[in-house]
Amino acid sequence: MRTWALGVTIVLSACFGIPDQKPDRPNAPEANDPAFASNGLKAWYLIADGAQRGEDQMTFTITAPEDADVVDAYIPGLPPVRMTKQGEHTFSMDVSIASLAVGSYDLLFSANASDDAFAKFTFNRSAAYYVLVSTDYDFSDCGNGSLQYMDRLHMDHPGMVITHFWAPYTYTDPAVTAERRDELDVWIKTQRDMFHDEIGLHIHPYCTFVVAAGLTCITDQSVVYASDTSGYTIKLAAYGMQSMSTLLQKAAAIFNERGLGTPKTFRAGAWTADINVLQALDANGYVADTSALNWARIEEWARTELYNWTKTNWSTIGDTSQPYYPSESDPQATTPGANLAMLEVPDNGVMIDYVSLVEMNAIFDANFDGTPFANPKTLMMGFHPAMQFTEDEYSRVNGFLKYADEHLASKGTGPVVYITLSDVTKAFPVP
Repeated sequence: MRTWALGVTIVLSACFGIPDQKPDRPNAPEANDPAFASNGLKAWYLIADGAQRGEDQMTFTITAPEDADVVDAYIPGLPPVRMTKQGEHTFSMDVSIASLAVGSYDLLFSANASDDAFAKFTFNRSAAYYVLVSTDYDFSDCGNGSLQYMDRLHMDHPGMVITHFWAPYTYTDPAVTAERRDELDVWIKTQRDMFHDEIGLHIHPYCTFVVAAGLTCITDQSVVYASDTSGYTIKLAAYGMQSMSTLLQKAAAIFNERGLGTPKTFRAGAWTADINVLQALDANGYVADTSALNWARIEEWARTELYNWTKTNWSTIGDTSQPYYPSESDPQATTPGANLAMLEVPDNGVMIDYVSLVEMNAIFDANFDGTPFANPKTLMMGFHPAMQFTEDEYSRVNGFLKYADEHLASKGTGPVVYITLSDVTKAFPVP
């Protein structure tokens, strides 16, 4: 029976002129045949990591020249594939590329076993470029205007997620009414439940919150003024590890009472997290912090303690700084066997308040030059929702997201994946 079937195949090939597949790659064309078109073929296929499954299967169809009876596809490192004919000039392919390493590959298509390909398509295998969008709630009430701007961002950039570093002092400031707190709760829960945003924690040590936690408010260690009786501009590092733990526990209690859940990610107000702050976060179960600042980008504050403090304490952090597990004794160092279990994700994109759109896009490009890379990378950027949040600030955030959208993995045009801070930790496991 098998011999008969093989004989029929040979006869059919001879009678109808179906050529055998050639093992060697054809010559690349100087230009693709105008008839060539593809559907489902992407320029970027991501390699899996702990945060996302990756894309190990190529499934697509092409339109071939009119005289193509058979089409063979050639991917470097894989056996040639004879594509399946779907229509008069349409051919399909479904093949695993799981074995392909990081790099760029020229996929060649030849018709009728020709020595010359009629089309070439270049695709890339790469790790993900994770873009994190964050918001620092510096004030007890950010105003409806900024909420509406964020709603617009979600509508204009489907799939974009925000890590909201939410404010516990919203619930201790007597100037915020109970009705307003309820309104803000409804809004932030909607962001979480509808758009899959994350509710993290942001602390400026406002006295109303510090006192509510049972502590004495510090007013003489401001990053801007000689003193600050509101507590807003006080270094968070002024509170030692034990007091910092008390503040974290009070914030968690407030969040849980309001149905916001227990926060697991953090950014210090004014980025003023020292080793005591990081140790307190680690001891309280936080999975990630993003207080490490690309300090050179806040030159607007060059003559203040804010600039001097961040320059000294985050001296090694720049445009291309990437996640790491900080040492138990040094926020900027990694010490094998003596690290915190909490990931530090540098705020390398700073906040849109301090950078122009051109600068923000340049930071994006500094971490991605258009070529694939072996290990995942991150770009953390953000903005301050506030009563004074302007159309200009919105346009900078929106402009940057448009730029990032041009390289989305979901569209096959790049390695960009929007992600929350807690989720990105899965791509950077403890070594």
